[in-house]
Amino acid sequence: MTSTAPKLPPLPVLRALDRVRDLLGGLYRRLVPGHIALLELQIAGFLSQAISAAADLGIADELDAGPRTASQLARALDVDEEGLRRLMRLLVSYQVFGQRRDGAYTLTRMGTALRSDAEVTLRDVARFFGSPFHRSHWSHLSDAVRTGEAVGPAIDGASFFEYAATHREIGDLFDRAMSSVGTLSIEPLLAAYDFGRFDALVDVGGGQGNLLAEILRRHPAAHGTVFDLPGVVDDLTAELAEAGLAARCTVESGSFFEEVPAGADAYLLKHIVHDWSDERAEQILRTVRRAMAPSATLLLIELVLPEHDRPHPGKFIDLEMLVNTDGGHERTETQFRDLLARSGFTLTRTVPTAAPDCVLEAVAH
Repeated sequence: MTSTAPKLPPLPVLRALDRVRDLLGGLYRRLVPGHIALLELQIAGFLSQAISAAADLGIADELDAGPRTASQLARALDVDEEGLRRLMRLLVSYQVFGQRRDGAYTLTRMGTALRSDAEVTLRDVARFFGSPFHRSHWSHLSDAVRTGEAVGPAIDGASFFEYAATHREIGDLFDRAMSSVGTLSIEPLLAAYDFGRFDALVDVGGGQGNLLAEILRRHPAAHGTVFDLPGVVDDLTAELAEAGLAARCTVESGSFFEEVPAGADAYLLKHIVHDWSDERAEQILRTVRRAMAPSATLLLIELVLPEHDRPHPGKFIDLEMLVNTDGGHERTETQFRDLLARSGFTLTRTVPTAAPDCVLEAVAH
């Protein structure tokens, strides 16, 4: 639960860079023949799978000890040397790994994120998205589009979350992957929004409590509670004690469809609402509403779908919700405003961050 705060570029600079990247990408796709542009987008999936293979094999962990030749790396990983060379040839060309003039492979800035012990590791993210389980679901995207329903019940005999709960090799990998994804947005969130104005916070569906723990570290007068399902938070009290936060952070378990801890100044729901249909999301929000004092603040941390037609991470995740959840979806600011209004809240402002996430601040009405 330890972290350091990297220096973030100003938000306007990041937005300008995003815009330039989108414009250059769009210009390229308009200039080359249409079938070439489409083919390049299609085979990008091969690169994604190659990154997943590198994560699964543990290449970055081995290179963290220093440069390795193909033969040294193949022996250390117990893989076929020629197969490894072919994988690395592709990944080196995209700077996922480097290669010296003498042929030895090295770790790059991007590749460092595939280390299992990196401060922000994406190894389990890559392993989950490249897993046969996840790939099998996305291979049925057309079915999800036809029916508007998740594909898990037809493939696995259960919803995604039900299957993950009973098949812990998938569930544990998913939990670690989502925890890693969550760490990407913590620093941008803390830079964009003043969580220090709250004395007591509840992180609803807070998982391993990474966001709340970092808020408490930076604001020594604040107290908090991590609330999630029993199986998720079973070991969290001990982890918080090791992090020196036992006196200021408690752990409670239960279902956010039924009841959440009362009496806090702020209620955080990070990447919770998007997993659910409007009906179920309203149920969650009304549960939180009952626990809130009139002066308390609701903070939804979510991707907010833009109105423009340029690329945006939320457009990918929205399809992930279509394939793997029962009615979950990403929402525009207008959709969030309407959802909150139906649940007893007024959206007061939307705070963008340097990450794709926004903070949607709301109060009860």
